[in-house]
Amino acid sequence: MSTTDVEPQVQGPLSDALTQLDSLIQHTFMVELPPDLRWDALLLTFTIAVVLFFVRTGHGSRGADGHERRVGLWQFLFPREIYTHVSARVDIWLWLLEQLLRPLWVVSLLATVGPGVETIAISALEQLFGATPALPVTLPWMLFYSLFTLLCYDFVFFCIHYTMHRVPLFWSLHKIHHSAEVLTPLTRYREHFLVGPLWAGGAALAYGFSGGVFGYIFDGNITEATLLNISFFALLFGFNGAFRHYHVQFNYPKWLCQWLQSPAMHHVHHSYLPQHWDKNMAAITSIWDRLFGTLYIPEVDEYTPWGLGPESQAAQRTFLQNTLAPFKEWRQMLHQKRAPSKRQVTPDG
Repeated sequence: MSTTDVEPQVQGPLSDALTQLDSLIQHTFMVELPPDLRWDALLLTFTIAVVLFFVRTGHGSRGADGHERRVGLWQFLFPREIYTHVSARVDIWLWLLEQLLRPLWVVSLLATVGPGVETIAISALEQLFGATPALPVTLPWMLFYSLFTLLCYDFVFFCIHYTMHRVPLFWSLHKIHHSAEVLTPLTRYREHFLVGPLWAGGAALAYGFSGGVFGYIFDGNITEATLLNISFFALLFGFNGAFRHYHVQFNYPKWLCQWLQSPAMHHVHHSYLPQHWDKNMAAITSIWDRLFGTLYIPEVDEYTPWGLGPESQAAQRTFLQNTLAPFKEWRQMLHQKRAPSKRQVTPDG
């Protein structure tokens, strides 16, 4: 067979998109605000909050103690006790440290995990079913591709998040996120600097698998749709992430909470009360939490005090304490020659 007879290799959308992402890679080396913290996204967040203020006649805003109370509009939107809290200041420093270290892992994961998973998925499908069917790209298929990608991402997020809560080694890292005693839109990015690669790798795995499956189905002609999907989900999760780490309650009807995570459901996730531990793990949908028994739909104005709880909070209040805490706990685990249960380490929010 001559070289001219060889069929062109099917290429996944993420692999193809790498040639179009020079500016994105360059931007990873710059400290810049995430999309959900830019003025337009924050304006949308505050607009919805204003609507909630009038609908609920001043109710629905939580204080630093986790209690809901009726307040005036300015206090409803920007309570001083929250935005001057030491926890809110630590959010800023942890985010800045993550931004500084982000180029070390974003570029490598962008260039390896996603395209690698795509290639494996496409090769496996070709081995199982033969050459690509090369279906035409139609609107119904694109909508199904978007839904499939969302469910893949949400499932991988759920698995990583569940592991972080149930495995002491990873809980030592994720506990930094739960050490937040108040919630602000920036709390979404309150993570230990070692956690970033886990979330980014999970996203690359989900997008790579979805892109590989549909790259095979459509003979790789979905690069633009893939980039649109990633941008849309980044915006969707960004807005949801900003509002669910906002002190204002945003409850969905209970029937909708069976399918989608409301911001108020994430207030529960951050609570240190025992009945709220390890609940509502997914990012967007409630499907995986329902399947695995971790779904918790709160009542309106249900009490949700945030943080690690009175017994453990003092050990992880400052920026330095949160940065060094995982290393201290890992050393303790090694000295004990066995990993203690999570409940021995701290209550989980």
